[in-house]
Amino acid sequence: MANANVSFGLKPVGKHGSSPATQGTSQYFIASDASAIFQGSPVRAELTGGTIQIATATCDGVQLLGVFAGCEYVDATTGKLKFSNTWPGSGSANTNFDIKGFVYDDPAQRFIIASDGTNTDRATAKADIFGVFPLASGTSGNTTTGISSAVLDISEKNNTDPSLPLMVLGIHEDVTNADHSAAGVSYIVKINNHALNGADVDAAIS
Repeated sequence: MANANVSFGLKPVGKHGSSPATQGTSQYFIASDASAIFQGSPVRAELTGGTIQIATATCDGVQLLGVFAGCEYVDATTGKLKFSNTWPGSGSANTNFDIKGFVYDDPAQRFIIASDGTNTDRATAKADIFGVFPLASGTSGNTTTGISSAVLDISEKNNTDPSLPLMVLGIHEDVTNADHSAAGVSYIVKINNHALNGADVDAAIS
């Protein structure tokens, strides 16, 4: 049967080792003219403004700072402080105040993400563990729910390319998303090219 969830971005699901806890978020700034960022979207550092921004559709060759959790800003229309799971984009905030974005930025953080296509069966899916992959739809999201529509590009596995953004660490055990003949199987991943593991948070990777 088809899987229940086929796109929800990256969801935190504990850390490496024995700790089951999800790491809290860190605060960064968002530029008032930044493009929309959805909850579960991969984000990167923007050095010239000291801000964060949504990454790219595939995130290939991009150092990721982490995954967007939500934001806080003063609404441009109401003048009231607003907490939101999504940054709507340019024109949303009163530019006299900081726009604060919250990011799951611990390099040890694990996430779950849905696959964009079928992987045939569980044995094939298990063979993908420790492979690296790009994302698909990394900049897209649902403007009603504020949730990212990023998914794992399951057909583009590579075992050696350091530029690819995600490494698969396991299969998320979820009975509602266990049909390996359909899109939407959830994988446990880590950020493969984390910005906080390097000396230059905005360097290209090749």
